[in-house]
Amino acid sequence: MIRLGLFSLLIAFGQLTVATDPPNILLIFSDDQGVNDLSSYGSEIPTPNIDRIGEEGIRFTQFYSASSICTPSRYGLLTGQNPLRSQDALLGALMFMADEDEERGIQPHETTIAEILRDRAGYDTALIGKWHLGHGDESLRPLNHGFDTFIGHTGGCIDFFTMTYGIIPDWYHGSQHVSENGYATELITGEAIEYLTSQKERRKPFFLYLAYNAPHFGKGYSPSEKKPVNLMQPQAAELKRVDFIEDKIRREFAAMTVSLDDGVGEVLKCLREQGLEENTWVIFLTDHGGDPTYGGSNLPLRGDKATLFEGGIKVPCLMKWPGRIKPGTASDDPLISLDLFPSFCEVAGVTGELPVHDGKSLVEGLDGQPGVPARKFLWQTGSHAELGRKPWIAYRDDQLKYVSSPEEGEFLFDLSKDPHEISDLKEEQPGDFLRLKEAALFSAREYLRYAGQSE
Repeated sequence: MIRLGLFSLLIAFGQLTVATDPPNILLIFSDDQGVNDLSSYGSEIPTPNIDRIGEEGIRFTQFYSASSICTPSRYGLLTGQNPLRSQDALLGALMFMADEDEERGIQPHETTIAEILRDRAGYDTALIGKWHLGHGDESLRPLNHGFDTFIGHTGGCIDFFTMTYGIIPDWYHGSQHVSENGYATELITGEAIEYLTSQKERRKPFFLYLAYNAPHFGKGYSPSEKKPVNLMQPQAAELKRVDFIEDKIRREFAAMTVSLDDGVGEVLKCLREQGLEENTWVIFLTDHGGDPTYGGSNLPLRGDKATLFEGGIKVPCLMKWPGRIKPGTASDDPLISLDLFPSFCEVAGVTGELPVHDGKSLVEGLDGQPGVPARKFLWQTGSHAELGRKPWIAYRDDQLKYVSSPEEGEFLFDLSKDPHEISDLKEEQPGDFLRLKEAALFSAREYLRYAGQSE
């Protein structure tokens, strides 16, 4: 079969070198890690292995998540669709013990990138780590959404030492619960290494979605209260490595982060040792901004996890691809996790019409040359009584951004001059304010109409 497209053209014109075979794709996704939680983005937390991905490839400074909350960010990442399109209105975190969330999640007709790569490009597909797109009926779980292999947990968090949600089992090998003890970050790393080590025998490209649950807090259990509790769960050895951090919660978060960094380093080492590095596109990014309550930091950006200020949605993103991405490249292009869906299809040589998606291929910009700077992005989060959250909406059109916060009101920012969202321009630029507000509301209605939801 002859596979054409931008990837082939870049090879033909010498912008990419060698390798006509579709690349392996390793997508590393961390949890609750903000822009100030990687040393390559200015953090005091040492993350040399993760940083090395950008040093050997490209570092993005304007990369956004599809949402500032776990479940919708994962929905957008895997489907390439704005979460507003989801049938079950996945605009907040699915709660593991909530009766109303037992039947909610990603539905059979909502196509993931794993399905496309497996069924239309011959990839072997695996998810190792956190799912958080449905935990009730088996139809909501990874094996029914394009993944040949699933090892990990379905809920939003887990006890790092017992692999349970409190005391409820939530660790799977395929479709079966498995009892595991150890440390979740290390177990996920070990499973990834075992998977990569087996790839020489498979003789096909792979897509490994390596979704760490670190440095998100763990879900322990309080015997006295007889209910699950949120706990930071670092290991003693890593706590010693970050003992220079005075704040206790930040130090615990940092310890969990360096454990994550160790794991990423081991996975990258395995790629090299197995001879897979040269034709593997490695992507590292986080699901959304950090939560300062549990040690994360998005400074100097405004806002945190679950908000739609920049701190909630702008995330670290690093990529490497030997021979294709020049080491030490940087990009200021505004991009979003939705862009990975068409990008993966592009490099995999997927032909024919793709499912509806809201991203644009970023392959052309991997050389660091400016791509298409003018983008329009829409974000909306849902109300969540259990977590005390109210709905937000935000809309970016080129460098202008509209934000509506239930607590703080409405804003207009010019990100080119005010990336930290300090100066509200709605009074100075009322025309732009109304234009972006109307565009945000119109776009949200259109997405809801597509999903068959009422406004």
